[in-house]
Amino acid sequence: MIKKLRIALVQMNALVGDIEGNLTKHLEAIHYAQQKLKANAIVFPELSLTGYPPEDLLFRKNFIQKTQEALHTLKNHVKDIYCIVGHPNLTPQGLQNACSVIYQEKTLGRYAKQYLPNYGIFDENRYFTPGNDTCVIPIHGVSVGIIICEDLWHPLPIQQAAAHGAQCIIIPNASPFEINKHEERTAILAERAKTHRLPLCYVNCIGGQDELLFDGGSMIVNEAGEICENIGFFTESIHPVDMEFTHNQIHIEKKPLAIPTPIERIYQGLTLGVRDYVEKNHFSRVLLGLSGGIDSALTLAIAVDALGSDRVTAIIMPSRYTAEMSIEDAKILANNLGVRYEILSIEPSFTSFLDTLTPLFASKKPSITEENIQSRCRAVLLMALSNARDELLLATGNRSEFAVGYTTLYGDMAGALAVLKDVLKTQVYELVAYRNYIHPAIPQRIIDRPPSAELAINQKDEDSLPPYPVLDKILWHYLNQEQSAEDIISQGFSPEIVEKVITLIKNSEYKRRQAPPGIRVNHKAFGRDRRYPITSGFKG
Repeated sequence: MIKKLRIALVQMNALVGDIEGNLTKHLEAIHYAQQKLKANAIVFPELSLTGYPPEDLLFRKNFIQKTQEALHTLKNHVKDIYCIVGHPNLTPQGLQNACSVIYQEKTLGRYAKQYLPNYGIFDENRYFTPGNDTCVIPIHGVSVGIIICEDLWHPLPIQQAAAHGAQCIIIPNASPFEINKHEERTAILAERAKTHRLPLCYVNCIGGQDELLFDGGSMIVNEAGEICENIGFFTESIHPVDMEFTHNQIHIEKKPLAIPTPIERIYQGLTLGVRDYVEKNHFSRVLLGLSGGIDSALTLAIAVDALGSDRVTAIIMPSRYTAEMSIEDAKILANNLGVRYEILSIEPSFTSFLDTLTPLFASKKPSITEENIQSRCRAVLLMALSNARDELLLATGNRSEFAVGYTTLYGDMAGALAVLKDVLKTQVYELVAYRNYIHPAIPQRIIDRPPSAELAINQKDEDSLPPYPVLDKILWHYLNQEQSAEDIISQGFSPEIVEKVITLIKNSEYKRRQAPPGIRVNHKAFGRDRRYPITSGFKG
């Protein structure tokens, strides 16, 4: 006897805390899955009713109450379709990260996440109590097991579901994006599927949430560990998957897969991250300082691709040290992208600051102080425009600069969102190449010129820093892999350069603590992913 099961996977972009809005999206998806897709079941991501992560909203009694009310409303709308929905669930043992299975206005079963991630960006032990029960529910004659996100990375939950007769496993997720995370997911899914000879339905959310970025990548893996379908990345979707079960075989049609490269995924993610940060925080427009350098060029291109050229303003702010070619290239770029630009010289304000400080600086030689004043002049003007026009300011610094403090506090660090905060300088060049491959916009001269802050005569970044290819490799070892100075030096790096870079990283911790949030794409991103003390005597 053949048993057929059609499951609609919902790759959803929820807004954290918008319980009513999220409920509406659930009801619309259920209606579509029933009426258009003729699905037997529909699966939403982890904590789909609240959005992920709700953080300390979970401590508010009215937040939990509103979530329970929304779940009750949802249950009353679920008729001839099995609905698997994620939500916090209050129990006598404590709050749990749960999924409920609803059918014909009744809750047939509920699963509570067993393994609560408490590392990196995650702190679920702060909010939730782990579950310890298995949930296997018959759906149209097929026994379907449920586990949640982190449970996938541990062998026990699937073992338990298989032991209880599960013929298929559904896995709701809120798994954040980072470079190569998709490859890690597919590897663990393949391992679990082959071990237990079970198909797996992996459902992930999408969207930007503060620093975090969710990429989707929902997929179906057959019992042989092969990916049969991938729903795609960074796009909302309600996707039907058909499975046929016989007494000794499970058939899932294999469809062609088109997996974007890591650089494509980063660019798509940054674009969605900007759009969601702007729109979910109820801004309509953004502005940024356009220098003629590669970082602001990439930031401008991402902003335009995220919001449209009519919602982006570029401000060109030359000083006495700005090369004419920088102004020319900034204009060309803005015109190529169809962005309105304005030129606002910082020379009058810079001169005024110098005149004011002259009596106090009489015996002092010019130094980095004067360079930082220029950067802060730009920040004051940009923030004034942001306030006056209600336009959100984007900062343009990259991960390499934030790491070693090659940024000015209250200067170029100013802004509501640092788009490239987690993008290494070498990755900036890769992303620019990708963007120009899609549609040439960034002038070649911007790409070819040696990077410069243009805050002094003939200034180049490499006057103060190691070459970026060297710097970025050291940063990868020290930040991403958490290797010691000795470990890095043993791999052939100059001891002097390694010690200098690590010292700069440590000395810049207080600056990074005051930096705007940035979109996370790396393992161990600055922000909630890397929580180091400002005051520390640790060496290594």
